[in-house]
Amino acid sequence: MPRKTNLYLFSFLMLLLSACTPGEEAGKTPLARVGEKVLYISDLQSVLPSGLSQDDSLLMAQDYIKKWIMNELLVSKAEENLKPDQKDLTRELEDYRNSMLTYRYKMELMLQKLDTIVREQEISNYYNLYQENFVLDRTIVKAIFIQIPAEVSNPEQVKVFCEQVTDDNLKELQEYCTKFAITYDIFVDNWVDLDLIAAKMPEPVDNEKILLRRNNQIEMRDDGFYYLLCIIDFRLINQTAPIEYVHESIRNLIINKRKIDFLKKLEEDVYNEGVRNNKFKVYEYETENQPI
Repeated sequence: MPRKTNLYLFSFLMLLLSACTPGEEAGKTPLARVGEKVLYISDLQSVLPSGLSQDDSLLMAQDYIKKWIMNELLVSKAEENLKPDQKDLTRELEDYRNSMLTYRYKMELMLQKLDTIVREQEISNYYNLYQENFVLDRTIVKAIFIQIPAEVSNPEQVKVFCEQVTDDNLKELQEYCTKFAITYDIFVDNWVDLDLIAAKMPEPVDNEKILLRRNNQIEMRDDGFYYLLCIIDFRLINQTAPIEYVHESIRNLIINKRKIDFLKKLEEDVYNEGVRNNKFKVYEYETENQPI
């Protein structure tokens, strides 16, 4: 980088740092000008994150200044070339302000008054009523995956913990895996995509082989490890999803329905209040029927 540029960057950084001290005058130090528009150092300070290195601060500052100049030049061009009616944004600004005001009012009311507690019975009722909407697009399982170093003596003994999923067996399995396993996943309370957990095995796994065999345990070995995949339960693609799998989705659906109903009632209440209090008037005119 040329010496002159280095000097400019250094001077710019010193200016920026000195302007960080309190005082209105420092904040009004100009950095760039386009026509009558001026970019002050205080404008730049408000967008620069704290904790950046000197190099990062300079790069970000230069980029911001360049974008500011480009934007002001484009605005100037637009002001010069657009017709007066094209530059009149009164209606658009009023519509945008009104939209934002009503949006914020609705959100504030919902925050204060909307009931977001969804009871288990509501979720169960919704699930039973709309089961056809919860068809699986993938095979899901409850499963246990374990990867154990080959040098561990008799790693196959871990299979006994998977044969019956009891609290005692899971506790012993957890202790064993903490002591010997390189990695392990225990999905006995949660459903997981079969493809996701089968991908942890060293070789491709035939899903049908896992799910249709009598003993849902798959063992594999490679040069360094012993792998065990135990399928505790499963649901096939195109079957109805278990309620636990769609529990959170149903909760969100119920809350979204409440939001829609809340906003609809709010609009009806506001309108009816306006009617009662004569807050608006619709003018009616008689029209003569004239032949076309």
